[in-house]
Amino acid sequence: MTTTCSVEHATSLATRALENSGVSPANAKAVTNALIAAEIDGIPSHGLSRVAYYAAQAASGKVDGQAVASLTSKGSVINVDAGTGFAFAAIQKGLGPLVEQARASGLAALSVGNSHHFGVAGHHVEAIADHGLVGLGFGNSPAAIAPWGGNRPLFGTDPIAFASPRANGPSLVVDLSVSKIARGKIMMAHNRGEAIPDDWALDAEGQPTRDAGEAMKGSLRPIGDAKGSSLALMVELLTAGLSHSAFGYEASSLFSPEGDPPRLGQLFLAIDPAFFGAGSAFVERAEALIGKMGEQQGVRLPGQRRHLCRQRYRGNVELDESVYESLTRLARDHG
Repeated sequence: MTTTCSVEHATSLATRALENSGVSPANAKAVTNALIAAEIDGIPSHGLSRVAYYAAQAASGKVDGQAVASLTSKGSVINVDAGTGFAFAAIQKGLGPLVEQARASGLAALSVGNSHHFGVAGHHVEAIADHGLVGLGFGNSPAAIAPWGGNRPLFGTDPIAFASPRANGPSLVVDLSVSKIARGKIMMAHNRGEAIPDDWALDAEGQPTRDAGEAMKGSLRPIGDAKGSSLALMVELLTAGLSHSAFGYEASSLFSPEGDPPRLGQLFLAIDPAFFGAGSAFVERAEALIGKMGEQQGVRLPGQRRHLCRQRYRGNVELDESVYESLTRLARDHG
């Protein structure tokens, strides 16, 4: 069962729910806006279903809802310490300086440490591409994938995102996890009592499972087998390694209020094509390649489904009834 809810009402509920749990108005706004954007793009696993988890962690102190991120820079490198607060406000603090520095020097990096779940990775790099720059983003997460040949989760699902400006149409966005499926989708299947495909995950004994609950006790399968495991290693070093944050095996769960702050890391790169050989012709070259893709029947551009969801958006979001009820309760409690 689903409930149709206006975005204004959903935003109000989510914001109040977070503020009731000890989150500052500024942080609650940043978090809510990111989750609403995920709903509009048809990604409910990273949408308002997360409010209950975020609120519980803020209430327990696992995430500092009052945190104010701090920023330092050195050359073309910008470092933001999220202060064990939410990732969204911390990333927002660094993206403006990142874009400015990339335009000044051609290439800039933003490292975010002591952070939390950063939602839809593609949204952050899309914001970079909307300024005419090429964006790359990486983020680590609590252990979910075993190193290839191993049997214990060590790496996170560790998203990788890429965005490119275009001459025609919205920015091209590639957003993928190094696991075959996002852990949030398994969590949603578990909450609904639904089975999952048997190639998504392994149970605690290392055996394929269709039981979402058993999958959460075990490990997720990486994309490309050993290649996906190697990509996860790369992301862990680029994010937690550079920012001196927690590696996946050191980070606590994003779905539980118990434990220490997860202290995750993120890294973003911004590239100004004007400094490279193609210069201003880069977007035309991008269109040429995209056009060739479109000549083949059945080819769908990465991110195309999200843009279709945006085009169909009419001011309302469809929420699972359980999510709507949870938002309503949390918004009312202590209010």
